Amino acid sequence: MLASLKAARTPLRLLALISILLIASGCATPGRTTPSDPLKGVNRAVYKFNDTLDRAALKPVAKGYRAITPRWFRAGVGHFFSNLIYPTTIINQVLQGKPGLGLRDTGRFLVNTTIGIGGLLDVATPLGLESHDEDFGQTLAVWGLGSGPFINLPLFGPSSLRDAPSRIVDYFTDPLTYVDLSFGAEIGIRAVDIINARTELLSVDSTLQSTFDAYVFVRDAWAQQREFAIFDGDPPLESLEDFEDEAPAEPEKE
Repeated sequence: MLASLKAARTPLRLLALISILLIASGCATPGRTTPSDPLKGVNRAVYKFNDTLDRAALKPVAKGYRAITPRWFRAGVGHFFSNLIYPTTIINQVLQGKPGLGLRDTGRFLVNTTIGIGGLLDVATPLGLESHDEDFGQTLAVWGLGSGPFINLPLFGPSSLRDAPSRIVDYFTDPLTYVDLSFGAEIGIRAVDIINARTELLSVDSTLQSTFDAYVFVRDAWAQQREFAIFDGDPPLESLEDFEDEAPAEPEKE
């Protein structure tokens, strides 16, 4: 009897902790995402490294991939990977105090996984089950944690002091993490995801090249996108005004 009570303590404590977090998330004001950049020198160097790697390897591969694959194939691959990470979205919706939305998205995940042939087809959206995208960085923001300084990560790109460590939590809520695959197979699958996603961004390369300062453009665009995601597409007016008030800076010499 005593052993049973002890065994029950852990899940009960976990349930109590989750309840406290949900209550706190309902009371907290979402933490802001700002383009504050005290590490600009390091971040620019990382941006240059990532851009060089992209121009030398990723972009040419993405162009070749686009040339040999039809649009419907790339769309199916995109749907598959978007559906694959949906458990991460569902878990974070619950942690953000959105159980109703989490339940709807569980339905979306099940519909696309079954009727949609493992997520290759998005049959849930026409049924009124719209897509959402949540991660642990957004959850921390909903709990009231600000972004902190902007950080440009090698290979991964724009992030922040809040969002960068959150990638570790997201990794452990990714179903692919728990599939019994060889290291090479897992790397191959994730490489296909990256290449397919990069292919979809080829159309914006010309816009990026025509900007006054590509680094600042990417940094600020990322911060604005995070604000929209955290506030579910409806950020407060002062959030947008903060970006409008920032004057473009002269690009630093490389």
